[in-house]
Amino acid sequence: MLEKIKTMYNPTPGMPPEKIGPTVGQNIGKITLPSTELRFYDLGGQRDIRSIWPKYYDECHAVVFVVDACDQARLTENWEVFDEVLNSPRLLNLPLLLLANKQDSPTSLSVAEIRESFDAWQRSRSNRDNDEEISAPSQDSKQDKGKGKAKEVPQPQEQTSNEPIGQNAERAVEEDTKWDDGGAKDERMASLDVMGVSAVEGTGVRDAVNWLYIRVQNARKM
Repeated sequence: MLEKIKTMYNPTPGMPPEKIGPTVGQNIGKITLPSTELRFYDLGGQRDIRSIWPKYYDECHAVVFVVDACDQARLTENWEVFDEVLNSPRLLNLPLLLLANKQDSPTSLSVAEIRESFDAWQRSRSNRDNDEEISAPSQDSKQDKGKGKAKEVPQPQEQTSNEPIGQNAERAVEEDTKWDDGGAKDERMASLDVMGVSAVEGTGVRDAVNWLYIRVQNARKM
């Protein structure tokens, strides 16, 4: 996607599609528009690369989440990751755009189908969460089971991941606060923009860049 943007907006074209592989780490690019320079950080979506995403949150002014609209088998995983992005307090007030890529393929889901897929995933998760709450034991039963037993105090666990301790603490803070958003997430979902693009043919790319340009400009005025 970023290489197509470079080709369409810069004198020096980006890499041709046949030479582009999956993004490993990051790919950086920038384009110049009237009174604005947009700098892009294309971050890989592989599981082991997602840990670097939060490092860019404080510096960004908008977020574009790109899904492969042909890969229906991975949509559930995509929505789980997308929901984590939605829940990040540091991104809560930033413009967010969902792009359904590969619209040039005959097997691609349409924009409406992508939106319905995410809505269906959300409904399913909400129903699952409600079922878990109903099946959870009541506080009284917990207290009854706990009578006559010493209360165990959990011991601090050792650092087991490769992430810095500070990053783990930061993630814990986000997990503790992600649901206490005052309804901001629901409001964002109600107004979520979903657009179809083709990184190969360039279809919809200018519309997506224009969307970003307008949102960033408006954010500067606030």
